[in-house]
Amino acid sequence: MSRFFRGGDDSSSDSSSDEEELYSEEEEEKVIDQNDSDEDSDEDASEEDSDDSSDEEGGGGKGASKFLRDADSESEDSDDEVRAKVRSAKDKRLDELEASIKQIENGQKNGDWTLISAEFDKLSRQVTKLQDGGKTPKPYVRVIAELEDFMNEALAKQKVTPKKMNAIQARALNAVKQKIKKSSKEHQAQVDAYREDKEGFMESDDEEEITVVVSKPKKLPKLEAEPTVEDLGDEGFATVGKGGRTLQYTPESIFKHLRTIFESRGKKNTDRLEQIKVMEKLNEIANTPYQQIRVLLTIISARFDLGSGTANVMPLEHWKAAEKELSTLLSILEKNHDYVVVENTEEWEDDEKPPTLQPGEKYIKVAGSIVSYVERLDDELVRSLQSIDPHTSEYIERLQDEGALYNIIFRGLLYYEYLRKDEALDIPQDSVNRIVMRRLEHVYFKPSQVVKTFEENCWKEVGDKVQSVITPRTEAQDAGNLVNVLCNYLFSNSDGIIRARAMMCQVYFLALHGEYYKSRDMMLMSHLQESIPNFDVQSQILYNRTLVQVGLCAFRKGLVYEAQNTLQEICGSGRQKELLAQGVMMQRYNQVSPEQERLEKQRQLPFHMHINLELLECVYLTCSMLLEIPLLAQTGSSPDVKKRVISKTYRRMLEYHERQIFTGPPENTRDHVMQASKALAAGEWKKSTTFIHSIKIWELMPNSEEIKEMLSKQIQEEGLRTYLFTYAPFYDTLALETLGGMFELDATKVAAVVSKMISHEELAASLDQVTSTVIFRKGVELSRLQSLALTLSDKASALIETNERTLEQRTQGTSNAFERQGGRGRGGRGGRGGGRGGPRIGGNTQRQAGGTQFTGGALGAAVRG
Repeated sequence: MSRFFRGGDDSSSDSSSDEEELYSEEEEEKVIDQNDSDEDSDEDASEEDSDDSSDEEGGGGKGASKFLRDADSESEDSDDEVRAKVRSAKDKRLDELEASIKQIENGQKNGDWTLISAEFDKLSRQVTKLQDGGKTPKPYVRVIAELEDFMNEALAKQKVTPKKMNAIQARALNAVKQKIKKSSKEHQAQVDAYREDKEGFMESDDEEEITVVVSKPKKLPKLEAEPTVEDLGDEGFATVGKGGRTLQYTPESIFKHLRTIFESRGKKNTDRLEQIKVMEKLNEIANTPYQQIRVLLTIISARFDLGSGTANVMPLEHWKAAEKELSTLLSILEKNHDYVVVENTEEWEDDEKPPTLQPGEKYIKVAGSIVSYVERLDDELVRSLQSIDPHTSEYIERLQDEGALYNIIFRGLLYYEYLRKDEALDIPQDSVNRIVMRRLEHVYFKPSQVVKTFEENCWKEVGDKVQSVITPRTEAQDAGNLVNVLCNYLFSNSDGIIRARAMMCQVYFLALHGEYYKSRDMMLMSHLQESIPNFDVQSQILYNRTLVQVGLCAFRKGLVYEAQNTLQEICGSGRQKELLAQGVMMQRYNQVSPEQERLEKQRQLPFHMHINLELLECVYLTCSMLLEIPLLAQTGSSPDVKKRVISKTYRRMLEYHERQIFTGPPENTRDHVMQASKALAAGEWKKSTTFIHSIKIWELMPNSEEIKEMLSKQIQEEGLRTYLFTYAPFYDTLALETLGGMFELDATKVAAVVSKMISHEELAASLDQVTSTVIFRKGVELSRLQSLALTLSDKASALIETNERTLEQRTQGTSNAFERQGGRGRGGRGGRGGGRGGPRIGGNTQRQAGGTQFTGGALGAAVRG
C-alpha cells in the first residue's frame, strides 16, 4: 500500500523509512553471520550467495523490500554498504599481508630490526595460512629478496665502520639473519627468478596464482590407505594424522619426521611429550648408525626442553631416559669410528639420503655437542636435588644417580680424547677443558674413599682395553693423584675462570684431607683474593667455600690464630648462609625483588655439598675466645693501652651475654662458648674446658677425641696467659712451679710460655732461670689526668691527619710543601707519637690479628675482679 500512499502525509513516510531501516539491519546481520560461517568457502560460492540475495531484493522479488527501495533512494545506498562489507577470507588475509609488508618497509627506513623481526614472523604465519598447499604469494618472495639485500648492506656497514649497536637491536638482527637464511633456502628458485626479472616476475600469472591458492587442497603427509593390525599397538590404538588415517613410520621417512619436529621446537602449543613418543618410535625403527645418532641427538634435546624455564624441573623418568640415551649414543660412537659428533660442522640438509664418505675423508661429521649434553644433564641433576627436601629418603635415592652421571662424564672425556688424536677434526681445547672441569667438580669435595669407588666403577664398565691419556688408570686409583692430574691438566691447557676454579678445587681437596700448609701456600700464591671480585657469582661462592675449608683445616691442626684469621672474613660478616650458597638470608627492611630471589635460589648448592654452619660457628667462636680473652685481660689491666678488637662479632655476643641478669645452663653452641669464656676470664680453666667439651658438634669432626685434647691444651695455655695479664701488678716474683701446679702444665711448658710473652713485650718481667721464677718490673703508673691528656693528644693528632689528607685531595698534593718548609708533617708527628706510644703500649704487633681497630672491652669487670 506504500505505492498508493507515496504522496501522503509525513507520518506514513516516516513509518516506511523506519521499516526500511529495521529490515536493512536484519539483512546486514544475516549477511555478516553467513560470511563468518562460510569464511573458508570458494569465491564463486560467495558470489552466488550475493547474487541470490540481490535477486530477492530486485524488481522481480516479492515482499516489502521491493516497495521500500522504490519509495526512497536511501535504501539503495544502505544495500550497497551492506554488500561492500561482504568480503572473502582470502581478501582479508591479502590485506593483512600488505599491512605486514608496509610495517617491514617502515622498519627498513628506520633501521628498527626489532620491528622487522616481529613483522616477518607475523608475515610468515600469514603466508602459511594463505598458501594452503599452493604457490607462494609473490609479494612474500619480493620481501625475502629485498630484506636479504638490506640485511647484507647493514652487516657490511658494520664491518667497515664498527659501531656499537644496541643489544636488543643486535639480537633482532641476528634473528632476522637466521629467518631470512631459512626462508630463502625454502624459496630459492622463486627468489632467483625475482632477482633475474623483478617486473616480469611480479606481473606474470597473477590471476592463475590466486585461483590456485584458494582452490588447491592442503598437502597432507604420506599416509597409509587403511590402518592395519600391525600398525596398532597392544591396546588397539595407532598414531593418526590429520586425515584420520594411520601415520606411516619407515626408516626412509625418519629424517623428514625429525625435520618437522626440529622446526616445531620452541613454538607455542607444541606437545613436547607427543614429539618424544614419536622420536622413541623412530629410534626403534632406525637401522643404521647415522639414523640412530641423529634420532638420539634430537630426542635428548627434546627431553631437555621439558626442564626449560626457571620454575620447571626435568621429570625424573625423562632424566633417566636421557642418561640412558646419552650412554647409548656414546656406545654407538665408540663402535662406529666412521661417525663423529662435532660442533664445528654444518647440518646435513638432504633428508632423502644420508651422507656418505667422500674420497679423502675419514669421518662422517654429525652436528652436535656431547659436552653440552653432559653439562645439561649435570645441571638438571643439581636442579632436581635443589627441589627435593634433603631430610627425606627421596633425596638419598636421587643422589644415587650421581654415580651414573659420573660414568657419563668419564666416557665423554674418553671420547674427546679419541677425537683430539686426529688434528684434522680440529676439536677445540675448550670442550675438553669443560668436561674435565665437570669431572673435577664432582670429586673435589668428596672423601678419598668415595672418589675411589666412583673411579673403580667407571673403569670396570669401560673394560680393560680402554686407556686414558689425561687420567691414566694407575693415577686414577688414588683420589689425591686424580685431583692433582686433573688440576695440572687445566693449569696447562686453560686460562681465566676455569683455571682459577681448578686452583680453588685443588686447595679445597688438600684442606679437606688435612694438607694445611700446601693448601695455604697454593691459596696465597694464586693471588685469588685480589681478583675474585671480578669473577662470576659461582666462582665467588667456590672461593668462600675454599677459604672456610682452609680455616677448618688449620683448626684441626691446632693453629688457632691462623684458623680465626682465615674464618674472620666469612664468619665475621654474619652472612654465612648467603656467602656459602647454603640458604637465602631474609632481609628485615630491604625488599627483595622476585627476580633476585629466584636467582638466589638457583645458585644454592645441593645439601650433600654443604659445610655444617653450626660446626663452622663453633670453631670460629672457640678460636675467637682463645684469642680475645687474653687480649681483654691485657687491655683491662692497662687502661692507657689502646683497645683492640680481634673479632667484633664475638665481642658483641660477649657483651650481650654479660648484660643478661640471669644466665641459665647453656643450651646451644653459642651459650657453651660464652660460659666457657666467662670461666676462662675468671681463671677457672677446668670449668671452661668442661663447657667446651660438652659441645656435641665436635662429634661431627674426624678424630674428635684428638680435637678435644688439643682444645684442652690450648685452654690451659691461654688460661696461664690470662692469669699473668690479670694479676701481674700484684706480684713481685712468681715461681714457675707454682704456675705449673695451678694450670697442670710442665715447668718447661710454663717457662716457654712466659719467655714468649716477655720476648713479645707483652709482659714487663724477666725470667730467672737459676731460681725458676718470674720477676715482675713495676712501671710508673699514670694518673687519671695523664691518661686523659694522652687520649686528647691522640685525638688531636688524628684530627690534624684528617685535615691534611683533605687538603691534599683538594690541592692535588701541594700540601707536601708544608713538610719541606718544616711545618707539621705526618712523618715528624708519627715519630713523636711512636716514641710516646712505645713504652705506653708495651705490646707486640705480631699477635694483633685480624680485626679492625675498635674501642671498648667486654670483660673488664670480670677480669679485674
